[in-house]
Amino acid sequence: MKKILVVGSGGREAAVVDALLRSNGVSEVFVAPGNGWLEGKADVTCVKIGVMEFEKLVEFALEKGVNLAVVASDDPLVGGLVDAFKSAGVRAFGPEKKAAIIEGSKAFSKNLMQRYGIPTAGFSVFESAKSAREFLEKANFPQVIKADGLALGKGVVIAQNFKEAEAALNSLTAKFGEKIVIEEFMEGVEVSVLAFTDGKTIRPMVTAMDHKRIGEGDTGENTGGMGTVAPNPFYTKEVASECMERIFLPTVAAMNAENRTFKGCLFFGLMITKDGAKVVEYNCRFGDPETQVVLPLLKGDFLEILESVVDERLSEVSVEFLPKSACCVVVASGGYPGEFERGFEVELPLVKDGEFLFGAGLKRENGVLKTSGGRVVGCVCVRETLNDAVGGALELAKKVKFSGAYFRRDIGAKALKKEQK
Repeated sequence: MKKILVVGSGGREAAVVDALLRSNGVSEVFVAPGNGWLEGKADVTCVKIGVMEFEKLVEFALEKGVNLAVVASDDPLVGGLVDAFKSAGVRAFGPEKKAAIIEGSKAFSKNLMQRYGIPTAGFSVFESAKSAREFLEKANFPQVIKADGLALGKGVVIAQNFKEAEAALNSLTAKFGEKIVIEEFMEGVEVSVLAFTDGKTIRPMVTAMDHKRIGEGDTGENTGGMGTVAPNPFYTKEVASECMERIFLPTVAAMNAENRTFKGCLFFGLMITKDGAKVVEYNCRFGDPETQVVLPLLKGDFLEILESVVDERLSEVSVEFLPKSACCVVVASGGYPGEFERGFEVELPLVKDGEFLFGAGLKRENGVLKTSGGRVVGCVCVRETLNDAVGGALELAKKVKFSGAYFRRDIGAKALKKEQK
C-alpha cells in the first residue's frame, strides 16, 4: 500500500485527492498545505507546509516514506519542486523546472510555437510597458494583452480600444512585472484539453469547456474559472485528429528538441477558429476547474497512470473515460475576483451517487467550516446527459450556504445550445 503526497490547496487538488483515493493500492494521502474541506476527509492528512517550502516538503516526504509526490500547483512546478524531489530520491509526478517554463513564460511558449510551426495567434513580446504602449498606439483593436509570467488566470485582458489597453498595461505590469506579450485577437470557441504525457506518448483526457468570466453571459472580469462542463461538444473527432497531428504531438516533439522533455499533465488551451484549432496557452499542470469534471469521468486507475508517466511507460496503460457528461459549478465569495470578506460559516449539502463536492477556499476552525478564499467550493455532477449533469450541479450549488455566496447560473448553456443543434 502506497503513501502519496499532493502539493497544493484548491479545488483541483481536492479532485486529485478524490481520484487517488479511488485508486488501487493507496493507503494514505498527505496534502500540503490542503484546506479545511480536505482536513475532514478520511485517509487524508493535511500538512501545514507551504507549496514553495521545498526543503520542508522534501524532508516530510523522506520522513514519511512517501512513494509518490504529485505536484499540482503551478508556482512550485515552475520553481523546480519536482527537481528537488528527484534530487532527494523521491518519485514525483510533474514536469521539471526546465519543462514547466512552457507555462512559466508566455514569451517562451509563443516563441516555441513560432519556431516549430504550431498554430497560434500572431504576437509580439515587449520587455517594457513603454515599448508595449508605443506598439498599441498604432495597433488595430481588439488586442489581447498578457503578463509574461504566472498570474492565477488573471493576467489576460482583451482590450477593445487604446484606453482599455493602456489601463491593462498599467495594471498588469504593476502586478506581474514589465514583460508583456501582445497577441492578435482570435474568434472562435475555447476548448480545454488536459493530456498525460511521458515525453514519448501523449494521451489526451476528455475535453472540457471553462467559463472564465465572473458574470453570466461571459461578462465582467476574468477569474480562475467559475465552472466547467465535459466533454466539450465543439471538440469533434475531426478537430481531435487535427489537434493531435498539428498541436499535441508537435508540442511534445518541440520540447524534446529543446532538451526540455515534458513529463506530467500538459494542458492545452485551444481556440477552434474558422482557420482551424490554434493554441491560446499551455499550462504545465492539471487545470482548475477542468480537473473537477475530467477526473470523475476517468475509468482507469489514476495512480497507475501517474506512475506510468513517471516511469515513461504510458503507452502500456489504459487511459479511458466514461461515456457520460459532467458539470462543475463554482460557488464563490461575493466580490470575487476583487476584494471580498472571509470567515463566513459554510453549510454544505449531502451528495448522492454521481455527485461530488470539491472544497477550495475553506478553512476549519474548531470543527466549523468557514470561507477563506474567492472560489469556495466546486459542485460537480456526473450524469448520462449534459443537460442532467448541468441541472444536477446547479441544484447542488443552490444548497451551498454562506453569506454572500455567488455562482453563475449559465454554466454549460453554450454547450447545451450546441448539443441541441
